[in-house]
Amino acid sequence: MAVTLKGACRVMGLREGEPSRHGRLRAWRHVGRESGAAALSLRVLEAEAGGPTPSLRNGPCEEVLFVLQGRGMAHVEGWPHEIGPDTGLFVPPGARLTLVAAGPEPLTLVSAQCPDPGPQLGLELALLSPAGDGPCVGATARLWEREARPSGDRWYRVLIDGAVGSREVTQFVGAIPPGRSPDHYHEYEEVLCFLAGEGRLWADDVSAAVGPGRCAFLPRGQVHCTENTGASELRLLGVFYPAGSPAVSYAPA
Repeated sequence: MAVTLKGACRVMGLREGEPSRHGRLRAWRHVGRESGAAALSLRVLEAEAGGPTPSLRNGPCEEVLFVLQGRGMAHVEGWPHEIGPDTGLFVPPGARLTLVAAGPEPLTLVSAQCPDPGPQLGLELALLSPAGDGPCVGATARLWEREARPSGDRWYRVLIDGAVGSREVTQFVGAIPPGRSPDHYHEYEEVLCFLAGEGRLWADDVSAAVGPGRCAFLPRGQVHCTENTGASELRLLGVFYPAGSPAVSYAPA
């Protein structure tokens, strides 16, 4: 069940609510302009095995995705990209994305678009091969191939940024040790997906439980902190706008 914290800050389940269904594709929309975001959206896409999904035509926005479960292929304007757990994917504005799950489990991804094009899905026929011999469209980034950068007692690895073509957002995975960090805020808007561990997301003096299967939205300037209440690291995926360093934060005045 979704929990509203301070401001427009919210915590929700990845598969909370009724998804929209389109052939082998299911989609859950959780964050967008209609829910208080200024620029970012957050949705979960699930492709069933057995064949391709319809193509999703990206709007005039960037899209960054991260594979939570399953393996398969992501065809961006027909160009094939092999994807699996802990893989980031960049889809440029206007490009078409077709997913093919290798099975037997579904291929599940969390997606953020910027600027948010709205809730309408641009559905077209599946596109599995490029139309011409131009440069490859789309890019992937694998977590284990990215450098771990320290930030205090934490670490983060950047997957998607300007190096692979994104001008608007930064996608990263970070780890938080047991304990609670000081309250802080960012000069960016952020969506989160929790990958491992257990904890609580605080917005001022209000909190909600977080862990695998939960995601969240943090408005720009919202004072918050993430507390790791477990015995091992709390790992999360973050996407934020405007792009920058995940290590930059500010103490409340």
